Amino acid sequence: MSVLKTVAAALLLGGSAMAMAANDGQTRVNELLNADPQYRETWQSVVKKEERLPEWVMNLSGDAEQMNAVEEDGDKYLVGPLCETQQTCLNKRLIVAFSFDKEDAYAMLVEVPAGLPADKSPTRHADYRFLGKPDQGMQDMLMEQLKKDPKWY
Repeated sequence: MSVLKTVAAALLLGGSAMAMAANDGQTRVNELLNADPQYRETWQSVVKKEERLPEWVMNLSGDAEQMNAVEEDGDKYLVGPLCETQQTCLNKRLIVAFSFDKEDAYAMLVEVPAGLPADKSPTRHADYRFLGKPDQGMQDMLMEQLKKDPKWY
């Protein structure tokens, strides 16, 4: 009987270790709206007056990398990228910034025409749309985040 208990305990520990590995403690844009109702409320106030936004932008769903703390004009923001899909990331991406107090959110939607030849710079062919009425400093910070992508030139 004690062998059975030992095996059961080992299985339980192994399962919880795998669960912890799946949640690496890093925040991602596509997890925010489910993580805290304040994020959802703030984001809804940003997108409710916008026209013709894609579903993945409205819901912050898609493929995301970890977010980072960034300071802009003395305020701290949680900032990170979101792509419609990993395959379309060069063509459709969103850079999102939430204030640490979750009261403010800003984003920059970047769209590059599909099928752009590899020798053409995405920077020169991109359309940029700012959400949340960011001031110039916030716009610059969102643009800097985009430029950190090695595939963006």
